[in-house]
Amino acid sequence: MNVIFISPHFPLYFYEFCKRLKERGVNVLGIGDASYDCLSSETINSLTEYYRVNSLEDFNEVSQACEFFSNKYGRIDWIESQNEYWLETEAALRSKFDVNTGTKIENMAHMKYKSLMKEVYKSCGIPVARYDFINDYHSAISFANKVGYPVVVKPDNGVGASNTYKLRNDDELAFFFSTKDNNINYIIEEYIDGHVETFDGITDSNKNVLISSSHVMLHSIMDTVNEESDTAFYSQDLSGMDIEWIGKEVVKAFDTRSRFFHFEFFRLDKDKDGLGKKGDLVGLEVNMRAPGAYIPDMINYAYDVDTYSMWADVLIYDKVFVDINRKCLVGYASRRDGINYTHSLEDIQNEYGSKIVLQVEVPEVLSAAMGNYVFLFKAMSKEEIMDITRFIIRRNGSGNWL
Repeated sequence: MNVIFISPHFPLYFYEFCKRLKERGVNVLGIGDASYDCLSSETINSLTEYYRVNSLEDFNEVSQACEFFSNKYGRIDWIESQNEYWLETEAALRSKFDVNTGTKIENMAHMKYKSLMKEVYKSCGIPVARYDFINDYHSAISFANKVGYPVVVKPDNGVGASNTYKLRNDDELAFFFSTKDNNINYIIEEYIDGHVETFDGITDSNKNVLISSSHVMLHSIMDTVNEESDTAFYSQDLSGMDIEWIGKEVVKAFDTRSRFFHFEFFRLDKDKDGLGKKGDLVGLEVNMRAPGAYIPDMINYAYDVDTYSMWADVLIYDKVFVDINRKCLVGYASRRDGINYTHSLEDIQNEYGSKIVLQVEVPEVLSAAMGNYVFLFKAMSKEEIMDITRFIIRRNGSGNWL
């Protein structure tokens, strides 16, 4: 089997996907824009061969790399990246090289455009925030007056929370129009008073969910990025939860064959006319790749499994070989450089060292959403998760939000 993996070196832990495939005898063929000398030993050892391009943004260069691998190793079976930024590149390459094990570019729009994601959610009977395309200032003002402030503006085709803003009044909307990037197509939507809950997992080729988990965000990623706040969230038990059966409906509605998925929902914190009652779910976004921010590792710790191996087994055998039983809950809390936190790293280790399963510095390019220093920790209850989270992110003086 020949698998092309785009950007195996970044994010730093993505070599794990390649490593599990290579361990199973797969030819793992990496394409990246980093020089070979700059690759980590883990990345090098996880690949059968690496092809450097000057820019992954240059489709012709990447296509030439695929052509090289095809001529040398034979037919390409899979083209993957697990990275939101490269999903359209993957899809275009599948179309060009007739790779049928994933979405092709002609079927990609509903997975990349937030406006079209909403339409799929609605087709499943899941409500979504009202929205409109931003054509001009006057139509945007009209929409804001109709739904009421605050409103959210975001790229229709964007990654994460980049260029996403909550606007509270006409002046902020006017400022947005005077400073926005005119090369980006934006949508404007009503603000939802709720918190984000995710539905994450892996499917087989028939869209059957083989493993799933859910994570509760304690602060929105939009606010985290724009306000440079701490990032914190935790896994929740899916037993008896509506998000599990609703999430599986969404899995069936998208092209989720043989892949990781990451769906985001709002859980309403209060009643919202036209959307639902407090506690109801509202569709937000879909991501056809592994969830970021070390969530695969959180699932590993929660279930005592290896999701990287599970993903590799799906590609090769279309099934997994482990029992799925949750063992614990897992929390994520990160800290930012330059903040005066109450407890030192040594304090955290002394207090909760037996609970911490990972602590790691985050590359600067990813720190806007993830924070600069991340802790993952295990506990048996939500209450304990919250206690540990508060201890990690407590600040001296004002600024505590949890």
